[in-house]
Amino acid sequence: MEGISFESLVSEYLCETEEKHSVAVSMINLMFQKDPNSFALKLDVGSSHDDIDFRTKCVTLFFTLVNDDLCHWNSLSVSTQSILKTNLLMRLKLEQSTYINEMLFETVLALAASLLPNDNWPELLSFLYHYVTDSNSNKLLKDSVFSIFCFLGEVIGEKLVPWVRDLHPFFLNTLNDDTLDINVRIMAMFPVHMFIQCTPSSYEKERFQDLLPGMMKTLTDALITNGEHQEAAQAALGSLIQLAKNEPRFLRLQLVEVVNTMFEIAEAKILQECTRRLAIEFLLTLVEAREKVPGMMKKLPRFIDTCFTMFLNLILDIKDEPSWHSAEGAEINDHIYSNWNRWTVDNYLYGAACLCRFSKALGGNTIAPIAIEQLSSYVVAPEWEKRHAALIALVQIVRGSSKVMMIKYLEQVVNMVLHSFRDPHPRVRWAAINAICYLSTDFCPDLQEQYHNQVLPALAAAMDDFQNPRVQACASTAVVMFVLALKEPISFSHIDEILNKLLVLLQNDNQMVQDEALFALGSVADFSKEHFQKYYDFVMPYLKTILVNANDESNQMLQSKVLLCISKVALAAGKEKFRDDLKQVMEVLKYSLQESHVTEYKNILRCLKASSRICVCIGKEFLPYMSIVMPYAVECAQLEPDKTVSSDKLYDSMHKVMFGGEMICIYGSDLLEGKSVLCSALQVYAQILGEDFYPWILQAASILIPLLKFYIHSYVRKCASCAMVSLLRSAKLAVEKENAQGGNKWYFKQLPGRIILALGDALYSEPETKLCEKILRELNNCLNIGGTLLNEDQVHRITYAIKHVIIESSRRKGKLTEREKSEDFDAEEAELLREERELEEKVFYRVSCILLTLIKTFKAAFLPFLDELSSYLMPMTGKDKTAQERSACVNIFNKLVEECNESALQYYNICLPFLLDSSNDENPVLRENALYGLGLCAEYGGLVFKPFIGEALSRINVVITHLHALAPENEQAYHDAVFALGQICQFHRESIDSTQIIPAWLNCLPIRGNMVVHDQLCSMVERSDRKLLGPKYEHFPKLLLVFAEVLCAGKDLATEEMKNRMINPLRNLQKTVPAATWASAWSLLLPQQEMELESILSHKEDANLSSVQSGAKLGGRKGRKLKGGRQKLILRK
Repeated sequence: MEGISFESLVSEYLCETEEKHSVAVSMINLMFQKDPNSFALKLDVGSSHDDIDFRTKCVTLFFTLVNDDLCHWNSLSVSTQSILKTNLLMRLKLEQSTYINEMLFETVLALAASLLPNDNWPELLSFLYHYVTDSNSNKLLKDSVFSIFCFLGEVIGEKLVPWVRDLHPFFLNTLNDDTLDINVRIMAMFPVHMFIQCTPSSYEKERFQDLLPGMMKTLTDALITNGEHQEAAQAALGSLIQLAKNEPRFLRLQLVEVVNTMFEIAEAKILQECTRRLAIEFLLTLVEAREKVPGMMKKLPRFIDTCFTMFLNLILDIKDEPSWHSAEGAEINDHIYSNWNRWTVDNYLYGAACLCRFSKALGGNTIAPIAIEQLSSYVVAPEWEKRHAALIALVQIVRGSSKVMMIKYLEQVVNMVLHSFRDPHPRVRWAAINAICYLSTDFCPDLQEQYHNQVLPALAAAMDDFQNPRVQACASTAVVMFVLALKEPISFSHIDEILNKLLVLLQNDNQMVQDEALFALGSVADFSKEHFQKYYDFVMPYLKTILVNANDESNQMLQSKVLLCISKVALAAGKEKFRDDLKQVMEVLKYSLQESHVTEYKNILRCLKASSRICVCIGKEFLPYMSIVMPYAVECAQLEPDKTVSSDKLYDSMHKVMFGGEMICIYGSDLLEGKSVLCSALQVYAQILGEDFYPWILQAASILIPLLKFYIHSYVRKCASCAMVSLLRSAKLAVEKENAQGGNKWYFKQLPGRIILALGDALYSEPETKLCEKILRELNNCLNIGGTLLNEDQVHRITYAIKHVIIESSRRKGKLTEREKSEDFDAEEAELLREERELEEKVFYRVSCILLTLIKTFKAAFLPFLDELSSYLMPMTGKDKTAQERSACVNIFNKLVEECNESALQYYNICLPFLLDSSNDENPVLRENALYGLGLCAEYGGLVFKPFIGEALSRINVVITHLHALAPENEQAYHDAVFALGQICQFHRESIDSTQIIPAWLNCLPIRGNMVVHDQLCSMVERSDRKLLGPKYEHFPKLLLVFAEVLCAGKDLATEEMKNRMINPLRNLQKTVPAATWASAWSLLLPQQEMELESILSHKEDANLSSVQSGAKLGGRKGRKLKGGRQKLILRK
C-alpha cells in the first residue's frame, strides 16, 4: 500500500471489509511507531476538515487510539499533547454534528480519566466552567459540559469542590428559570446530583439544599408538557433514585416536599407507567436506605399509610382471565415470585413485589398494625378483588418481616386465611392456600403446632376441588409445605391420607395438577426418609407407569419430573429397596438425557438433579453411570450468560449459548440455576464416590474454581465453595489408595494449593458477608485436608486474605456503630443490627478456626505469619468487643501454647493478663476457655508462668467457690477451673501451699464428663504423692471415694485405659495405708461400691478392669453431666 494517501488510509481503517481494515490497521501502527507526533497532528487537522464524512472518520480514529491504549497518548511529546488538548476543546465548542460531538465528548472523557487525577489538564475545568455559565453556549455544548461534569465527579471527586462553589449560583438560576429549554434544566440536574454525592463534607453538601426545590420544579414542569419530555424526566428520576440511595440524609430537611412530589407523580394516571414506577422506586429506595438513615421514613406523617394504600391499589389491578381457571401452561404462583422486568410487568405483580420490599425495609412492628387494620375489612369485602388482594398483601408482609416481629399477629393472620378457604371465588381460595405455603415456612413451627387441626383438613378438602385444578394443585404444594415442619407424632398420622390423595392427582390429565402432585410426593418422601420404606412398594408402581408411558417427545418434561420424584423416593427408601428398580430407572434417565432436545434445558437439569440423588442413594454403585451424566454436567456448568446484559435484567433475559452442538436461547434464570445445580452435583459425585471420582477431579476443579468469583449469582458461588472440600478429599483418597493412575502424588500436591488459594482470593472480592463466612468455613475444611502441602508463599497469601477479612469486618462493624447513633434509631433497627453483629461474630469465629488450623499444621513455623496479624487480633481482646470475639482470641492463644510450647513463651506477658481477666468474665463460654488456657499455660509455661500463679489461683478460687458454680450454664467453667488447678498442683508444686491447694483440688473430684482431671489424679497417685494423701493419710478417704466412683461408673468419668491405670496404685495403697485408716475409709463406701472394689482388688494383678467389672451402674452419689459434652482428653504431647 505504498503511496496511499492519508485520507485513503483513514477511510480504509473504517472500511467494513475485514481485509482492507486489517491492512489499514497495520499501516497506521507502522506510521504511528515511526513518527507518532506527525501522525497525531495529521489526525488533528483532519478533525477540522470541511468534509463532514472525513472529519467524522478522523475524530473516530483519534478516539479509538486514545481509548484503546493510552500508550499511544503517552508516546506523544508534551507540545503535541498540548496542541491536541487545546484543539479538542475548541472543536467540542464549535462542532454542530451530533455524532461528531458525541465522539469528541467520549475522547475528552477518556483523556480526563487519565490526566485529571494527576492535574495534567487544568485548563479543562476552566473550559467547562466558562461554557457552562456562558448564556451564548448552544444546547449541544451545554449537554456535553453537563455530562463531563457528571463524569468528573466520579473521577476526581473532591478536586471539583472549589469549582462547585462557584457554579452554585449558575445551577440555582438554571433550575428555576422557566424561560430556559426544559431539557437544559433537566440536564443541569445530573451534575448537581453528582456534586452532592462527591462532596465529602456534610457542611458543603448543605450548600445544595436551596437547589432541591428547583430540581423538583424542573421535574414537574417536564411532566406537565403533554408527555413531550417524559423520557428526559424519567432519566432525571433515575438520577434522583441514585441520590436517594447514596445520599438519603441530604433529603431530610425537605423530605415532606420531595415525597409529596413523588406521590403526585406515582398516582398521576395520565403519565406513562414507567414514569409512575420510577417515582415509586424513589420512595422505596428511601425506605431501603435504612443503613444510612434508619427510621427516617417511619417518622414522616402518613407516609406508611399512603404507601401501603398505593401498593394495595396496584395489587387490586387484576383481571379474572379464563386461562387462570383452566390452569393450562401457567406457573402455579402466577409468577409473583419469579424474575420479571419491573417496568413492564402487570401492576398486580409489581405491587406485590413493592409491598414485600416495603415490609422488609420497615419491619413487622411498623407495617403490621396498619396493614391488619385495613386488610381486615378487605377480607370480608363484597368485591373478590379486595378479598384476593388482602391475602396477597398478607403474604408479602409476612415474607418481608422477621418472625420475631410478626409472631404476635399470628392468630389474626391465620384467622383471615382460614376464613378465606370457604370463599366462593376460586382465586380467593387459591390466595388463601398460597398464603399457607409461605406461612408454613415463616411461622414454623408455631403455625403447625397451634393450627394443624384446622389447616390440614382444609387443605385436604381443597385437594378434592376437581372443578378448579389450579386450586387443587396449589393445595398439593401447601399440604407438603405445612407437613414438612410438623413434629413426628402429628405428621406421620397424616401421611396415609396425603399419599392416597396425591396418587389420585397423579392420574389427573391437567399438567399443573400432575406436576404439583409429583413435587408433593417427592417432598413427602424427602421428609419421611426411612419411614417411607413401607410406602415404597405402594408408590413406585404408579411412578414407573407414568415414567414408561411418558416416552414420546411431547412428554419429555413430564418424564424428567417423574425421574426427579423417583430419585427422592429412592433416596428415602434406601438402596436395598431401590435396587430392583435401579436398572430400569437409569435406562430411562439415560434415554431422557440423550433424547431431550437441547432446547429442553430444564429437562436436562432435572435429570442431573435426579442423578445426584440416585448417586447418594446407591453410593459407589453409581460409578458405571458417571460416563452418562458427566458430559452433560460439564457442558451445563460451562454455559456463560451474555456479558452485554446488565445484572438487573439478567434473570428474565434470553441468552444465546452453544449447547449440544447447537446455538440455543435460554432464560438467564435457568442458566444460573443450572450452574448451581451442577456445582452441587459435582460435589455429590466427589463426596459419594471418593477416590473413584479421581478421573474427573481435574475437570471438576477447572469448572468450579472460576465460579468462586461468579458475582452474578451468590448461590452459585456458595455451591462452588462447598464443593471444594469434596474434591480435595477425593483426590487425597485416590492418592492414599493408589487409585490415581501412575500414583500421581504430584497432582494432589498441586491441587490443595490451587483450591486453597482460590478460596483465599475469593475473600478479597466477596460482596456478601454471609457468603464470606461460608467461604471461610470451607477454607478451613480444605486446610485441614491439604494444609500441610502449602509452601511459604501460599501460607503468606492466605494470611493476607485473613487480614483483609478482619479489616473489612471491622469496617462494617464501625458502620453498624454509626447507625446506632442515628436520631431515627429504633427497636426494629436494633434487631437488624443484632443480626448483622452476630454475622460478624461468625466471620471472626471462622477466622479464628483457620488460625487454629494453621497453628496446628505448621506450629512454630507459623508464628512469623501470626505476628503480621497481631495488630489486627489484639484489638479483638478489648472490653468493647463481644464475648464471642474475645473467646476466639483466647482459643488462638490456647492453641499457640499447646502446639508451639517454648516458642509461644514470648506471648505470655501479653496474653496471660487477658486470659486471667477473662477467667472471671460473666460470659460462661469465655470464662471456661480462659480457665482451660490457664491450665495449658501452667503445663507449658514453666518459669514464665510463675509470676502469674498467685493471681491464677485467686481467679480459679472465685469460680470454684461461686454459689452457683454447678448451675448448668456454669458447669463447664467449673470443670475447667478444676482442671487448671490440677495443672498448677502438678507442674508448679514448689510455688504453691500444697497443704492447702491440693486438698482443695481433691475435694472437687470426681467430675463427670471431664476425664482429664482423673488422669491428673492417676499421675499423682502413681508417683506416691504424699502431699496428695496427707502426712497422716488424712486425705485418703476422699481419694478412695473418688477412685470408687470412677472405677464403678460407666464411661463418663474415665476411659478403660485410665481405669486400668488406677488399679495397681490402689492395690499398692492397700498395702501401705494403715489398716485402721483403710477400714475407716472403706466404711464410707456404698455397698455396691464395696462389692465392685473388692472384686477388682482381689483379681489377678495383670487383669484388665473390663474382665472383672460387672458393668452395674453406680447407685450412690450422682455425677454431674457436662452441658454440651465437651471433653478435653489429651493435654500433653
